[in-house]
Amino acid sequence: MPDKSPVIYCFRHDLRLTDNPALSAAAKSGRPLLLCFVLDQVTPGQWNYGGAGQWWLHQSLGVLQDNLKAAGGRLVLRKGVWAEQLLALADEVEAGAVYWSRMYEPYAAKAEQFLHGQLADKGIEVRRFGGYLLFEPEEVRTQQDEPYKVFTPFWKACLQRPEPRSPGGKPRKFDFYKGRLKSDSLKDWALLPTKPDWAGGFRESWKPGEKGAAAQLGKFIDAALIDYKEDRDIPALPGTSKLSPHLHFGEISPRQIWHRIQAVLAGNSRLQKGAESYLRELGWREFCYHLLHHWPDLPEQPFRQQFKAFPWRKDSKALRAWQQGQTGYPLIDAGMRQLWHTGWMHNRVRMIVASLLVKNLLVPWQHGEAWFWDTLVDADLANNAAGWQWVAGSGADAAPYFRIFNPVTQSEKFDPDGTYIKCWVPELAKLPARYIHAPWDAPESELMAAGVRLGKDYPLPIVDHKATRQRALDAYAKIKN
Repeated sequence: MPDKSPVIYCFRHDLRLTDNPALSAAAKSGRPLLLCFVLDQVTPGQWNYGGAGQWWLHQSLGVLQDNLKAAGGRLVLRKGVWAEQLLALADEVEAGAVYWSRMYEPYAAKAEQFLHGQLADKGIEVRRFGGYLLFEPEEVRTQQDEPYKVFTPFWKACLQRPEPRSPGGKPRKFDFYKGRLKSDSLKDWALLPTKPDWAGGFRESWKPGEKGAAAQLGKFIDAALIDYKEDRDIPALPGTSKLSPHLHFGEISPRQIWHRIQAVLAGNSRLQKGAESYLRELGWREFCYHLLHHWPDLPEQPFRQQFKAFPWRKDSKALRAWQQGQTGYPLIDAGMRQLWHTGWMHNRVRMIVASLLVKNLLVPWQHGEAWFWDTLVDADLANNAAGWQWVAGSGADAAPYFRIFNPVTQSEKFDPDGTYIKCWVPELAKLPARYIHAPWDAPESELMAAGVRLGKDYPLPIVDHKATRQRALDAYAKIKN
């Protein structure tokens, strides 16, 4: 007789039914299927979900629960240390197998290794699956059999590999485990903000869940892909995919995106430039996880060791002004307020606000990384760490340290009419476009006509860009050798 002990499949950052290799394999195993999600309580300081991530997780799990209920099943919720909870659940139901999808965060990799050993010792079948990336980090190496440290040759190597496999569908049949089990409720976990409820802008901006992810991909392809290469840098335009939170939580797989874009590209060559540009951004996501896998201290330590000696400053007042969008630089403040209201910030603006913090204010990049981790709905350990180190100049394939974004010239170039600024910094909405990028240069008559009193209605610049740029270059000169 076939073994009818249950197979446990634990959802992680793969909150979808479609193109989920681990779920499909579990459903085909011939065993009763027990589906669970563990709210992992990792060691304090080891990157638990931030506030924005908790909000998204609550919404996404709610959608997943509804989808499973419609299929006749349920999602068992447990809270605690991930490996310990799965071991306890396996004992509780006398499981014959435990499946999960791979994660790449250092603590997750250690937990997977520990759990695998414990389950194997009990004689329980263990299977781990990919699906979160297009290419596993072990697969892409240099001719010297070393991990890549520079993005462009890394991505070229990826493109020379066999194309990512076609995405799978949903399991055709579920044989759900029928036993009674204790389960937390989402409400028990208190993931949503209440006092105050700061998530109103999130609800207006996003539709978490597998269906929302598929709709966002379709919207992007139909409306923005053709001009993506040019429009992706204009923060006032809907020129980016906004798929990053859906990808982070695994509501859609990178393979689904890859093959959907290839399919539409085959029927419309005019999409070529935009498609290549967007797929390159998927490649950057791959590269970040490649770095995190091979250099697991990336979120805490500078990739380039010389930056351990960098003379960072402790300036809590400046950090707070930056967090609150009160720097006096309109484009910076617009970005930080967009982040607070929607849980997301335009990528071009992310680079500019990061440059101000680490280079003009000399605040350590880890402080910016931590703020983004708490406030971004797409907070992703690999991308967040690699992105901040890229801007700081301390990372792999980093921007040259002397590249210090000027928030005024960037604003004039990428938001020439001030549309983005006026949306998020309404104090300046009545200023003519010619003055909105640097209101301190506006004649007093223009400021009065716009109802702007600098230092009262809107702050003066927190620092002088030119002087602090030179200060940053001088600081770098001390460590570069």
